[in-house]
Amino acid sequence: MQTVTADKPSGESPGARIAREEAALREEVAAATEAFLADQHAVLHAISPESLALLQAISPLTAGGKKMRALLCYWGWRAAGGSEGGREAVQAAAALEFFQAAALMHDDIIDRSDTRRGAPSAHRQFSAMHAREGLHLDGYHFGISAAILAGDLCLAFSEELFSRACQGDPGRAARAIFNRMRTEVMAGQYLDLLEEAAGQDHSPDVAADRALNILRFKSARYSIERPVMLGAALAGADADLLERLSAFALPLGEAFQLRDDILGVFGDQQITGKPAGDDLREGKRTYLVALTLAQCPAEQRPVVNALLGDPSLGESDIGVLRGIISASGALENTETLITERLASALESLESLGLEAMPAAALRRLATAAVTRSF
Repeated sequence: MQTVTADKPSGESPGARIAREEAALREEVAAATEAFLADQHAVLHAISPESLALLQAISPLTAGGKKMRALLCYWGWRAAGGSEGGREAVQAAAALEFFQAAALMHDDIIDRSDTRRGAPSAHRQFSAMHAREGLHLDGYHFGISAAILAGDLCLAFSEELFSRACQGDPGRAARAIFNRMRTEVMAGQYLDLLEEAAGQDHSPDVAADRALNILRFKSARYSIERPVMLGAALAGADADLLERLSAFALPLGEAFQLRDDILGVFGDQQITGKPAGDDLREGKRTYLVALTLAQCPAEQRPVVNALLGDPSLGESDIGVLRGIISASGALENTETLITERLASALESLESLGLEAMPAAALRRLATAAVTRSF
């Protein structure tokens, strides 16, 4: 197995070694991504230089970022005995970056989000291009259509890169996880869309259970659980180890998405890159919202339901909703659930009996995933 490693300083502390390996992984994933995009640039240019606009929308989403899924994949690989800097792990991590880029572009369309990471979202970029170049027909529809195609192209790129990582028996096991992950995400996204459309049709208790199921499949599995399992499977992990890694990663994934839901309401736009309260304007029926409706006074429920999903919500309306959420105890109870899920994840991690460094790296990623402010 070929590996790519950074120089190893003598007397290196475990924390420094983890940081070095993670920095090396980010560099390798960035290099693999850039090389792949350069190849695709040639392919698209041969089709038509005009089609390069698709890559211009994709590139910012695969560059930079936290690379959380890539790191989880890598430490899953190392937890199962994979070598430092293993190329299979790098290729799989790069594939996850393209999958994430596709999800972001499609999410922004579904959520009617105008920004991503502080810049115009992909469909808004294409709409701006339509106006700038004086094209005909509807510019908004053009932007949506082009962003869907760019997201689909990202999915194709993800598949191509992941195929390069899959060799032999470990590759077959990883392929099954990758395939399941893609189905779970699409189904979870649909259920989320359906829940928004259903609105207040479900009782608050039922809505809370549905919201937890949606976050599990829409985000928790593909953001945390599946990346860890993919890396481990590529390194040859058996079914028992994969199951025990899942017991660590799934509750962590749920805590991660619960934190994301809180940030979608209470996050700082300067840090998150998304307008404050955007989840409320989009009408997201999250666990936080479902818990609010279950716990707030009956006379406040019509207020929440009337404001939720109104794209014209101003700061005062956002403030009203935030006040109801906080006063109901939903924010505090969601924070408690995050703490419980994290504790469950860390307990499962301790029981895995991993080597010290991958265990420490996964523990650090777990804590960062649920205490973040972005």
